[in-house]
Amino acid sequence: MSGDARPTLAAPDDDPYLWLEAVDGAAALDWVAGQNAATLRAFDGPAVRAEAAALAAVWDRADNIPFVTRRGGWLYNFWRDAVHVRGLWRRTTLADFRSVAPAWEVVLDLDVLAAAEGADWVFHGAAVLPVTHDRAMLALSRGGGDAVMWREFDLAGCAFVPDGFVLPEAKGGVDWLDRDTLLVSSAYGAGMATEAGYGRTVRVWRRGEAVDAARVVFEAPAERMGVWGDVDRDDATTPLIFTERHDFFRQTIWRGELSGARQRLALPEDVDIGWSRGWLALRPRSAWTVGAVTYAAGCLLGIGWTAFLAGSREFTVLFRPGPRRTSSQFSWVDGRLLFAVLDNLLPQHFVVWPEQGWRIARLPGLPEIGVVSVSRLDEDEAESDGSLLATVQDPLQPMRLLLTDLAGTPPALLKSAPVAFDATGLVVSRHEAISADGTSIPYFQVGPAAHDGRAPVHLYGYGGFEVSMQPIYRSAIGRLWLERGGVSVVAHLRGGGEFGPDWHRAGIRAGKARTHDDFAAVAADLVARGVTVPGRIAAEAGSNGGILITNMLTRYPERFGALFCTIPLVDMRRYNKLLAGASWMAEYGNPDLAEDWAFLQHISAYHTAVPNPDAPPILLATTRRDDRVHPGHARKMAAKLQAMGQRAWFYELDSGGHGYGKTNADRAHFTALGYAFLRQSIGWA
Repeated sequence: MSGDARPTLAAPDDDPYLWLEAVDGAAALDWVAGQNAATLRAFDGPAVRAEAAALAAVWDRADNIPFVTRRGGWLYNFWRDAVHVRGLWRRTTLADFRSVAPAWEVVLDLDVLAAAEGADWVFHGAAVLPVTHDRAMLALSRGGGDAVMWREFDLAGCAFVPDGFVLPEAKGGVDWLDRDTLLVSSAYGAGMATEAGYGRTVRVWRRGEAVDAARVVFEAPAERMGVWGDVDRDDATTPLIFTERHDFFRQTIWRGELSGARQRLALPEDVDIGWSRGWLALRPRSAWTVGAVTYAAGCLLGIGWTAFLAGSREFTVLFRPGPRRTSSQFSWVDGRLLFAVLDNLLPQHFVVWPEQGWRIARLPGLPEIGVVSVSRLDEDEAESDGSLLATVQDPLQPMRLLLTDLAGTPPALLKSAPVAFDATGLVVSRHEAISADGTSIPYFQVGPAAHDGRAPVHLYGYGGFEVSMQPIYRSAIGRLWLERGGVSVVAHLRGGGEFGPDWHRAGIRAGKARTHDDFAAVAADLVARGVTVPGRIAAEAGSNGGILITNMLTRYPERFGALFCTIPLVDMRRYNKLLAGASWMAEYGNPDLAEDWAFLQHISAYHTAVPNPDAPPILLATTRRDDRVHPGHARKMAAKLQAMGQRAWFYELDSGGHGYGKTNADRAHFTALGYAFLRQSIGWA
């Protein structure tokens, strides 16, 4: 095996495939077309198409759970099925939602809109005018990317407002100041974008005014990640909130007035905060010393809002983390604080009554195992009556949607998702692998109770951005892997949020290689436990997981039989120059600094890959309209591997954003094709 191995660590900037970064370049698209054709010839066919159709039918079922949020007296839902492939934005009442077959009123049909306007519209949500709830700003994406166009919509007449607000396509958001005024945090306009492509200003845009003429009330340097503006409906005198993001984990928050006056909140940059009705909650990501008191990283603190602004730092500790006990999610509901805890990956939920001396009580009636998520029913906290929605699931039990409240009313079942696969004979077990530095790495295994030592294993992980992986019910894995007798494994890697900020920090920057060691350790443990052999382990991960999967190819190729790398980040030399990449340097490091490149180069598989005839086959798959992780990462890695003569395939959807497609049919085929590749590559066709 031989061939061009550029770029290399010795010459990291000698990149012969830069032309593949031209997303819509003619030469690049010709290359993509040829690659797609070769991949489809190798792995697609009637059986895969049938699997994709069956999977899409699961996702298109009429009795799937319609997830809702309340605005005014309406429950709104966005729904896709085989007829409405782009989707319906629709609404009903809570009373009707409780019925077996709710009567839905269609607010907007995306298929009709896309056909009428000849645009590849994908629905990305709505900002509804508070109190009256008769107007909304709708976010529409072309092809599913993060950049959106915002258009004013009449919710009473279910039509776009003639001569209403229209904010051209860009990354960013809007909030209503009043019926005729918007707070705009958008990258649209000359000089309005950060280096990461997000808005660097907040503008007050009045009806009838050109957005380019809207008054800037806050701005930040272009090297910041981005700036976001929100309206504080608790405070009529200081209604503006400006969040100046330095990176994913650090921020400066300001309270502001329409006059332009503002006050910076005196807080560490890595503190998450939220307030409501005179109360403030805070969660520091690192240890915070205030006077003679040091608060642990990941604790949750409460204080009166007025007292805090006046300079008091007499916090009440609401939650103390432990070695495997963390709380990363908290929110306000009807003036009470709701927070979630993972106690060694087991779910717990608590409610705090600040007006009662910060009294804390466990939210009753919820399962103590599985995956449980709780959130308020109302979109706007200021309008909440304390109603809560809870979802409950585990790897073998499909999701249930429950209605409860802060008062502890026993949860009532609203909807149950249908069974997507036959789980007969399957069991769930938890295990611990020992990583290279001796750290214990948990993972969940789903599959038959007995095996022959050669089980076909699908191994999944992420390990980044303090995101916690959960052992959820996964219909695609169930139908395309478990029903066939395979084993599914989800690994909980450092870099995630499963065990709090320290678990995350252990897997960032120079520690990112530990994340990859953790994943490889799980693969080795599956072999050591007699579940399987290396050649029968098929691994999948995407986005940040793209670094993970390509490092399995370069650092631990002997532990895997096949690799599926989706919407991936790969080239760590240029990632900060591609789309949103500049916003991720707190997670990975800055490749333009010699001291950071010193560790980044070793996880940049695009540079470390060398010819290896024993490396497992890999499929790199992405979407052309992904404006978060540039499709050039996957393109270039595939091109280099093929030039070296390795078994590498490539597939690219022409739309879909940072995901597996914009419709259920797209997602189903993308997934079925990837799993067919994995099964064939490990000898389990």
